[in-house]
Amino acid sequence: MNVEDQNLARYFEIARSARRCAVLTGAGVSAESGVPTFRGEEGLWKHFRAEELATPEAFARNPELVREWYEFRRSLISEIEPNEGHRALADAESVFETFTLITQNIDGLHARAGSTNVIELHGNIHGDRCNHCGRIRQDDEGLTCPCGGPFRPDVVWFGEQLPQEAIERAHAATVSADLFFSIGTSTQVFPAAQLPYVAADSGAFVVEVNPEETPFTRHADLSVRGPSGEWLPRRSTSSRRRARWPRGEASRIGR
Repeated sequence: MNVEDQNLARYFEIARSARRCAVLTGAGVSAESGVPTFRGEEGLWKHFRAEELATPEAFARNPELVREWYEFRRSLISEIEPNEGHRALADAESVFETFTLITQNIDGLHARAGSTNVIELHGNIHGDRCNHCGRIRQDDEGLTCPCGGPFRPDVVWFGEQLPQEAIERAHAATVSADLFFSIGTSTQVFPAAQLPYVAADSGAFVVEVNPEETPFTRHADLSVRGPSGEWLPRRSTSSRRRARWPRGEASRIGR
């Protein structure tokens, strides 16, 4: 048995007995559903780039323009459906005693697929919060918070820190995990990119699922080249041992 087969066999063993699972997902999972990145040349909107609009400075300078851009994005995302990767992760909640889904995505597709324990590190594009007090905007409220501050999209912009509570919850779930998945993320945007390394250092079996190699690939116990919708198993809710296991090709040696 070669090293790759040994890693896959070890994964089967760990997956069947693991009690605590944590997952980190990135833009690749959303891209499988067709969610635009709004970055790079294909991300142009009215001759603006995301880096020019998704900033506190842009909102202070022209809040109407920023709101218009986010309404445009919301309208696109509202027509997009969760993919097989999203649904497989939602299924996994019924398999493990503890299952925590940590995402860098802001589109809300994990919740729409049925996941309930989701930590949204970068916020959620479908909500608004006060730029002054942090109050979440209610459906019947206008563009100004009762405190007098303007409502803005409830997302983390360039130059802002991630919510401390979300980081702490994500870290706690990571260090306690028996099994950790890093899915569709480049592992280059920190502090989220640190989580797979934290999981490995804490003793979890770490699986990477990504079409391309990443800086974390050589540290993973098992790394699979492919999209999450094709690789992630759809597990039976009635019997863990009747689960459907990965269909992808294990391509990396263990750490």
